[in-house]
Formats: sequence, C-alpha cells, structure tokens
Amino acid sequence: MNLDKDLERIALQEARLQFRSFDAHSAWALGSRLCPLAEQRHQAIIVEIQVGGNPLFLCTMPGTAPNNLDWARRKRNVVTLMQRSSYAVGLQLQKDGTTLSEQAGRDYAAHGGCFPILLRGTGCIGTIAVSGLPQRDDHELIVEILAEMLEERLEELALDAAT
Repeated sequence: MNLDKDLERIALQEARLQFRSFDAHSAWALGSRLCPLAEQRHQAIIVEIQVGGNPLFLCTMPGTAPNNLDWARRKRNVVTLMQRSSYAVGLQLQKDGTTLSEQAGRDYAAHGGCFPILLRGTGCIGTIAVSGLPQRDDHELIVEILAEMLEERLEELALDAAT
C-alpha cells in the first residue's frame, strides 16, 4: 500500500463523490442500496447515515456486535471534526507518525469506514459510516455505493489493491 497514492485517490473520491442535494429520502436510498450489497456478499456490517447530527438511516445486520455502533460513532466524530474521510485522516496520521488519540482523545477513531456526505458548493453536511469489515474494506464499500448512486466510474476512484 502506498500512502501517498491512497491519499491522492481518496482526495479524488471526496472531490467527485458529491451530491447536488441530500435529504432523508437520499439517505434511505443510499442505505437501501448498501445493506443488500453487503448481504449479497455475506458481509455483516452496520450502516449509519446522519445529516446535521440527525440520524436518518441505521441498519445493523446479523453478525455485527454492539461495538460496531461505537466504532461507527467514533469514525463519524473524525469526519465531523476534520471534514474528510476517516480513512484519509488515519492514513495521513500514519504518514505523519502520530495518532488522533494523542490529539483528540478516545471518542475519535481515525480508521476507514466513514465518509463525508458532501454537497456541491456547500461542503460536508453529514456522514455515512460502515463498521464490521477491515477498515480499508469499510471505506471501499462506501465508495463503491456512492460511485454507483452518483453515476461515477468506480474504476477511476477505487483504491489500488492492497498488497
């Protein structure tokens, strides 16, 4: 895995995976695409979508644990604080040789699996969090479904295969 290349690709994801509008119906549509995809792949995840601190969608699939909700909350806190993907924040901290807990405490988890809900011309209005898979897989699952929903070419946005 090349940190610089992944950070560059995540910046591209954040630039291109932006909505023109987003509301409760959008959250339902997003979550309703994501959960069946995970189920089809036999992945046990939780999905949490919030806008402005208001929960709009929550799904906990069989096979998840209560700590998955806490992981989602902690990753959401990172995105809310930094206005960036939790995976990008974690990779940047890794590159810099530091941790977020040194800077912000235990209520933050700079691990992959939370992505900002971005509105074109506005910025971050909310978050979509996934927990239950390895952090890179949590991140990639969100990117895959956002690319599909926003009609973006996934092959241009996907991270390179981890080695």
